[in-house]
Amino acid sequence: MLPLPVSVLPPPTRIRPRTAVVASADRSFRQRLSEILTGLRWQVREAAGGAQAWAEAQSTPPEAIIVDSWLPDLDLAEFLKDFRGSFPDVDLVTASGSSAQESPRGPYRQELLYALRRIQDTDTAAWKTAPSLDKPEPGRAHAAPLSFPAHTGAAQLASPMGSAPAPVHPPAALLHTNLPVSEADPVSSERLPELIGNAPCMIEVSRRIRLVAPRSTPVLIEGPTGSGKELVAEALHRLSARSRKPFVAINCAAIPEALLEAELFGHTRGAFTGAVQGRTGRIEAADGGTLFLDEIGEMPLGLQSKLLRFVESGELQRVGDNEQLKVDVRILAATHRPLAQHTQTGLFRADLYYRLAVFLIRTPSLAEHAQDLPLLVEHFLQRMGREAPVKSLDQGALAKLAAHDWPGNVRELEHVLERGAILAGQEAVLTAREIDFGLTVN
Repeated sequence: MLPLPVSVLPPPTRIRPRTAVVASADRSFRQRLSEILTGLRWQVREAAGGAQAWAEAQSTPPEAIIVDSWLPDLDLAEFLKDFRGSFPDVDLVTASGSSAQESPRGPYRQELLYALRRIQDTDTAAWKTAPSLDKPEPGRAHAAPLSFPAHTGAAQLASPMGSAPAPVHPPAALLHTNLPVSEADPVSSERLPELIGNAPCMIEVSRRIRLVAPRSTPVLIEGPTGSGKELVAEALHRLSARSRKPFVAINCAAIPEALLEAELFGHTRGAFTGAVQGRTGRIEAADGGTLFLDEIGEMPLGLQSKLLRFVESGELQRVGDNEQLKVDVRILAATHRPLAQHTQTGLFRADLYYRLAVFLIRTPSLAEHAQDLPLLVEHFLQRMGREAPVKSLDQGALAKLAAHDWPGNVRELEHVLERGAILAGQEAVLTAREIDFGLTVN
């Protein structure tokens, strides 16, 4: 049999590559999973939310879709139900923490679960991938991180392990520009964008937030005043399934004892003198979301017992009312006091402490991560630059900041820089003269 001419040979069969859609609001998670799937010879399309994932599936149906534990734009349960109904042949895998909830098994399920396990096995946290930092705004200059210079008679910035980092001399151009200049300090992929700092103790805070955020576990945040405890609480709420519900914060030390109960639980009209109308309490306002009790150590003992009853039962009673209300909230508490010690002296109820301190997160003082001072200075200068030209610091100002012991922690640093920017007026560079610690209010 004679061979067919080349012109009449059948065209080679084209094999369509396997395609997967990765849907997650966390860009770093999408990128990491895409890298692993690409290594397994998948073609990956990324989606930042449920609507985009649906559009990707409609344009060209994929073989598989991996959906993160929550979606920023659509209800996850409704999305999964509708997606399974519209795309029954697409292998659908949802990921939540360290477990995968499976739809009817498809031919590529093992590879998909392997990719998810790769992320879990290589990372210490459940998902050790941080949401990417915001991109610079168009038209706005973003400076490289600051580095502090070596100087005579000033304290070196000590790391949490006690070793002093090698001093770095900024270029001379620092004195003549309105932007801080230095060698770039790499941003850790592990830390959350709310928490500025790459010191090990700061990375550990981010790690613990990632571990507990997807759960409804109560969390107690301990740390000195001004160390960012409310930022930790906000990050826990943002990364939880309750993120689209209210985040309600109350400072237990800022409200008089006589009014704190009504502020927390609400009250009916006429419940006490001045109660001309009923009011919803902070706990009820947080229904479905997160309640943040700042400075819980300042709560009076009598009110602690009422809070304990709510924590145990999930039911509250407004002041002046006999009706019990069922409320679903996740409780986060914060304190600068050693509550464990206070339970021994009777200053804080032990039973309430153990209910709140199911999971502990400690925010370090600025002295414990002093190596992050350049990053923090840059962060605050850039933030102040949203309303005015970005300022920089000369070597004298940098040296003065490095020598300070920061009893007010990060909040004090923010105040010092804001005050310095005001004192500098129209000058683009802050000098040691504008760095004033005497008036800092912590």
